[in-house]
Parts: sequence; structure tokens; C-alpha cells
Amino acid sequence: MNISKILISKIIFILLTNQIIFNTPKIKSAENIKLIYSIFSRTITVDSLKDFAENGNSSKKLRKILNATGSSDSDIQSVLNESFEIPITIASKLVYSEIGNVFLRRLSSIIHTPRTNDERTGMLALRSSLIKGIYLGDGKIDLIKFFESYPTNTVILNINALSKVMNKVESISELLDFFTNKPLEKIKNN
Repeated sequence: MNISKILISKIIFILLTNQIIFNTPKIKSAENIKLIYSIFSRTITVDSLKDFAENGNSSKKLRKILNATGSSDSDIQSVLNESFEIPITIASKLVYSEIGNVFLRRLSSIIHTPRTNDERTGMLALRSSLIKGIYLGDGKIDLIKFFESYPTNTVILNINALSKVMNKVESISELLDFFTNKPLEKIKNN
């Protein structure tokens, strides 16, 4: 009788610890993008950005932000919808390479998780978002898939840091071409 009580208590203990250890909550994708510019910030939803990219519809809040860019709606839509084709195996090699780490480290100052002070966490989130976005896009990724794949509820987009980078590079496509074409040749050959 004493053995059965011990056995029952062990089974209950195992069941409880099993629920705690193996029943981890699923990570949701990003729902919001928080744009930070100096001391100001605005939050938009990924769904509203996706609706604008696909249909040209914009909420009042998104419209204010779009008007502040000084770019036409069609230019912004083309940037949001521009997709890049890259096999997931090559993308994985790239984001784990030295040049990939440099790129992710720099990008983590522009796009990062809320409440994080270390670049390692930002790099891990970016790496995850890129790989998952390419997977969901069947070998292609665009900005919407990237944001939809981000592993936190909110993505921080630092406009000040982005402006500094954009002053050094003529266009985002030039930057992406460099990082997707040049290093890929080395990785494909290895």
C-alpha cells in the first residue's frame, strides 16, 4: 500500500513536470511594427501593411506614415512586394557565415526585438525571420513575409539607424544584391 502511494505520487510528479517542460507556448509571428524616429514612435500592424502592399488600402494611421515618406504609393508597394529568390539551404549557409553575421549584426541595430539590449538576440531573431520567411515563401522572401515570420509580437524598426545606412548605400536593392549575389557564389562553391 505504501509502494502504491509512492508510485502514484511519482506519476503525478512526472505528469506535472512533463507539462511544464514540454508544453511550451507556440511562438507567434509579428503582429505590429513599431517605427521609432528620434523620440517619436508609431505602431502599425503587419496586416495593414500587407493589405496596403497587396491592395493599396491603407488605414488612417498608415496613411500618415506613408505620406511622411514623400514617396508615391506605387514606389512603396513595389518595395514591399519585391521578392528575392534564394534556396533555403544557401540562405541558411549565408546567415551562419562570417559575412552573414556581419550583415545581421548591422541589421540588428535597425530591426530588433523589443526590450533587448544585446545584438545576439537581435541577430537570432533576424536569422529566424529570414529562414522562416523563405520557407513560407517557397524559396522567395519579401518584406511582408519577413515581418510575418519575425519571432516576436512586435518588431522595432529604428528609422534613425536606417537613415544612416541609406546615406551610405544608394538603394536597398543595391545592398540586397550585394549580400545575396556576391557571397552566394562563394557559398555555392563550398
